[in-house]
Amino acid sequence: MSECTHDCSSCTANCSSRETEIQKEKLNDQSSVKKLIAVVSGKGGVGKSLVTGLLATLSQRMGYKTAILDADMTGPSIPKMFRFSKEAGSDDVCLYPAVTATGINVMSVNLLLENETDPVIWRGPVIAGTVKQFWTDVSWGDNDVMFIDMPPGTGDVPLTVFQSLPVDGIVIVTSPQELVGMVVQKAVNMAEMMNVPVLGIVENMSYITCPDCGKKIFPYGESRLSEAAKLAKTGVTAQLPINPKLAAACDKGMIELFEGDWLDKLAAQILK
Repeated sequence: MSECTHDCSSCTANCSSRETEIQKEKLNDQSSVKKLIAVVSGKGGVGKSLVTGLLATLSQRMGYKTAILDADMTGPSIPKMFRFSKEAGSDDVCLYPAVTATGINVMSVNLLLENETDPVIWRGPVIAGTVKQFWTDVSWGDNDVMFIDMPPGTGDVPLTVFQSLPVDGIVIVTSPQELVGMVVQKAVNMAEMMNVPVLGIVENMSYITCPDCGKKIFPYGESRLSEAAKLAKTGVTAQLPINPKLAAACDKGMIELFEGDWLDKLAAQILK
């Protein structure tokens, strides 16, 4: 075991000094969030941002005032999925989120860049600090639930979020491949170390529905969702198909108009 440096920001050990040093960041007086849910994945490219956007849309449809904090600073894709009735902004007091067509509050680094294609070339501590600023310095208003779109893996940003923000639980996104066991287990292990419960698991790109006969085709082999659910120790699961219409809606910024009941039960259970 390495010698303690008393720098808890990069340490995962559960010791007494961590309990006294790590303090949850507080929202400003203009903000309220009743439930905070992080959407995570052990690897990139599995559709984590898609699941975040769909869950937020369903939450808003169910009558919950909803917000999205895009914590994927170097690969932000949340703004691409939505059309905004109000742009993000700032003044001498705080930052203000963009508001989607149906009223979802969104803050992402891409909403603050001059050009959406400008790269965010920041080191880990700067990125982690910006995530905390999005939580503390944005005037979020009164929200029933906020979803955090996390970057993949178990690095600086996930560690910062779990340590500094009052996360109520996580939803794990995975894909039906052989690596699923390892990458899901990494996400589950980190959640356990941070004492954050797993609320559900989503298997994305699970199948294709034949447009002629309606039969499900599994291009990556049979679903491994039950295996992943056992690793995550949760019975709350959902499958997302490969759906060209859904992909097109995201590309056009019209995710809030999607039609499909794939995540209805999952959303209802985690938002109860």
